[in-house]
Amino acid sequence: MALKTEEPGSKQKLAFKYNRIEGICYDMVNHLINDIIVVGAKPFSIQDAIICGKIDKEIIKKIVKSIANACREQDCMLTGGETSEQPGVIEAGTYILTSNIVGVVEKEKIIDGSKIKEEDLVIAVKSNGLHTNGYSLVRALIDKNPGIINKKIEGVLFLDIILKPHKCYWKDFSGLFDMEGLNGIAHITGGGIGDNLKRILPDNVDAVIDLNKVKTLPIFELIKNVGNVDDSEMLRTFNMGVGMIIISKSTSADEIINNLNNKGCSSYVIGDIAKGSGKVIFENKLKF
Repeated sequence: MALKTEEPGSKQKLAFKYNRIEGICYDMVNHLINDIIVVGAKPFSIQDAIICGKIDKEIIKKIVKSIANACREQDCMLTGGETSEQPGVIEAGTYILTSNIVGVVEKEKIIDGSKIKEEDLVIAVKSNGLHTNGYSLVRALIDKNPGIINKKIEGVLFLDIILKPHKCYWKDFSGLFDMEGLNGIAHITGGGIGDNLKRILPDNVDAVIDLNKVKTLPIFELIKNVGNVDDSEMLRTFNMGVGMIIISKSTSADEIINNLNNKGCSSYVIGDIAKGSGKVIFENKLKF
């Protein structure tokens, strides 16, 4: 059994401000599911909590319906939850969402990174944007440059890009879990590639990442330039276009990549595993 609790962070503040309530519900569910599929678990059920200063029935209905729809789309159930009105503690009009998930995986099929070995390959799986991390920086950027929300990147508004729901990888990954050579999966959230990949590495190997191979999304170039953010901070704060990382035997990498690409889930090699001490080592520079 896999258990996880999650909340969609300060992205909630922007979502409610710009009336993107449905999207933030999908963010929460999709983030939760991604967090448990890294061990090979199938999502089973979710319970939510909605905390607010004053209950608005229409908003609560919209939230619950959206969470239920997000669950249904990923083959799991919303089995219940809690709505808590806290006047005097939280301002009227403010909503805080959180939820927890139960997933199931057979013990012998758990993916925990323990099989990662030297010469394995590190595979990047494309994100669809910021997902649910880096929004404190983004909100500060908007405060200083309000007009940025109407700027377009490749024909799409900045606001629409940053409030796009977190991609869920469950259906794309579900066919991979029985493949020979799938040795580790990391969900790239707060802390970026470095912190999240480090969590699954055995202490006798390093992951060597060629940053020049990372296919950075255009939104990150805009944030970097407008906010004057250095590369190291960008890497610590954002996924940079890499939503998940898979570590596989070199002999299995092509099959995994082809399987994902055939589902429209772009993936490609960005590094390998070398003898070391459990570190993530970056080589070269990001391309913007």
